[in-house]
Amino acid sequence: MQFGIFTVGDVTPDPTTGRTPTERERIKAMVAIALKAEEVGLDVFATGEHHNPPFVPSSPTTMLGYIAARTERLILSTSTTLITTNDPVKIAEDFAMLQHLADGRVDLMMGRGNTGPVYPWFGKDIREGINLAVENYALLHRLWREDVVNWEGKFRTPLQGFTSTPRPLDGVAPFVWHGSIRSPEIAEQAAYYGDGFFHNNIFWPADHTKRMVELYRARYAHYGHGTPEQAIVGLGGQVFMRRNSQDAVREFRPYFDVAPVYGHGPSLEDFTEQTPLTVGSPQQVIEKTLAFRDYAGDYQRQLFLMDHAGLPLKTVLEQLDLLGEEVVPVLRKEFAKDRPAEVPDAPNHASLLAGARKEGARA
Repeated sequence: MQFGIFTVGDVTPDPTTGRTPTERERIKAMVAIALKAEEVGLDVFATGEHHNPPFVPSSPTTMLGYIAARTERLILSTSTTLITTNDPVKIAEDFAMLQHLADGRVDLMMGRGNTGPVYPWFGKDIREGINLAVENYALLHRLWREDVVNWEGKFRTPLQGFTSTPRPLDGVAPFVWHGSIRSPEIAEQAAYYGDGFFHNNIFWPADHTKRMVELYRARYAHYGHGTPEQAIVGLGGQVFMRRNSQDAVREFRPYFDVAPVYGHGPSLEDFTEQTPLTVGSPQQVIEKTLAFRDYAGDYQRQLFLMDHAGLPLKTVLEQLDLLGEEVVPVLRKEFAKDRPAEVPDAPNHASLLAGARKEGARA
């Protein structure tokens, strides 16, 4: 399994001090968090994509390219690449470029985002959200796999004899996760292509996550990519830790209450009971995360949200120390126990390249 963190890149006042970081401070903090992730032994850093306040990561490949130059092992990913409002030609070229710069340590997560106004800002109609996701990804998939593309669709101008540059590193496209919280059409899309499905279950109860993952697994098998157990699944999660659980609850509560993604809603206690959010000791985080397998099966990637709602950088780095030193080593060991041999490892560039060469030898 791969373990890592994802960020939504919000610029939120610290409710305990009233201070709001500058955009520059927040961007630099995200970089520091990525570097810390590698230092403590995590596998993945993923950034969101947003084009509206209070969020700053409008150019994920710029940030990830900078991080690539300062890291050696970390897989660089996105927690949302807006397949609906970005031009698939630009996505193809940007991430192929990043692949080369990062020596293959790149994958990405396609999503529609959660900000309705972004559609008209980029000349799109939100009512076509699902159709845009389907058509744009169909083109992107071809652009990475065909040297010359002739294409015509509904939402962009046709392409005649077009070659996106640079070509993917070693002729292998970046691995794609399709991220969704509530849309079965996206689980279907991931299954159709044999790509990964990432369920960012930080908001939803276990039974909803279970239904979405089971749908994806069944359709993955339907399209002939393997057994349901061989489907590639990722999950989101959110934690806040202190060695004493009461200290964690007391410290995190003011941040939870005003968080831009769920503040001013259910109480902290209700939210932690009904969703994967864990606020407590490292052992409590371990126990709740291991329970994800009860309803999602053996899966490949676990990402945690740890840096939003105005939490100061110092606190986030302390969280990463606990995650890397006390939580992830135990999770790696426990998730490996009784893991069926047919369940694949998380994809990376080396495994994708080996698979491509094997297919080429058979041909």
